[in-house]
Amino acid sequence: MKKLLTTTLILLSLLLTLGCAKKTSNSFVIATGGTSGSYHPLGNAIANIWNTSLENTSVAVQSTAGSVENVHLLNDLQVDYAIVQNDILDYAYHGKAMFSTSMQNLTVIGTLYTEVVQIATTRNADIYRIEDLRGKRVSVEEIGSGSEYNAKQILESYGITFDDIQKTNLSYKEAAEGLQNETLDACFITAGLPNSALQELAFTTGLRMLPIDDSHAEKIMSAYSFYTRSTIPEETYSGVQTATPTLAVKATLAVSGTLPSDIVYNMTRTLFSNLDILSASHAKGKEITVQNAVTGVTIPFHAGAAQYYTELGVSVQ
Repeated sequence: MKKLLTTTLILLSLLLTLGCAKKTSNSFVIATGGTSGSYHPLGNAIANIWNTSLENTSVAVQSTAGSVENVHLLNDLQVDYAIVQNDILDYAYHGKAMFSTSMQNLTVIGTLYTEVVQIATTRNADIYRIEDLRGKRVSVEEIGSGSEYNAKQILESYGITFDDIQKTNLSYKEAAEGLQNETLDACFITAGLPNSALQELAFTTGLRMLPIDDSHAEKIMSAYSFYTRSTIPEETYSGVQTATPTLAVKATLAVSGTLPSDIVYNMTRTLFSNLDILSASHAKGKEITVQNAVTGVTIPFHAGAAQYYTELGVSVQ
């Protein structure tokens, strides 16, 4: 009996030790996007920095359908971090657009890089301004996507509704094919520069990019504070020889509001202390800076991230 009791106590002690060890380890999941896009490899690069630089930390990367799925996963505590467009974060937090209820568990570490609104037509099309899209066949990307809402907001600032165009909801690749086959007149694409579908179209058919002029840009930014000014530089796409003024949203690193401040502070500090590694790992890492990380944010920063910026003298709203 004594031997059995001793053995039982040893096993209990071992289980308690293992339990404590598990509780003190920091295991997290970051939601990204599809494996062919930018979110997934960038998320892998961020996770690698955290895994190699922070003791007792394990960060797994989860491929998803993108921003809309990611805010649901984050708000429902199924993941701890997520890369999300800042306009989608705004809609989700305030319960607008494609979200019927407010998701209050969403907070932000910082914005990462610009996702530029690109309004494209072909070089031979009789379309030179956004006003010329009235009555035309225009793809605004998939139903419920961030691009569709970007298109709606921008067109409305010019007095054009979806009823005034022949709206279709095509993927980037399908839209480019439609422009090439002349079954489509123009398309809206919100993505990092350059977009591969538009790159290919520029070589095969020739592109013209439509600008958003200053007065309309100011009008849109006044109504939707998540937009920032942007420019598509000349020769971003072959043959497009002038820079195109436009607007952009930001790919953003969001975090669950339930995570402790000290953990988020350490992970924020570690990420921004290793931007050289991040930029070497992924091209979009070159766009990430502490100063830019606080721009375009319309929902609360996590207290841990806000502490880091405050220590650096960077103001957060």
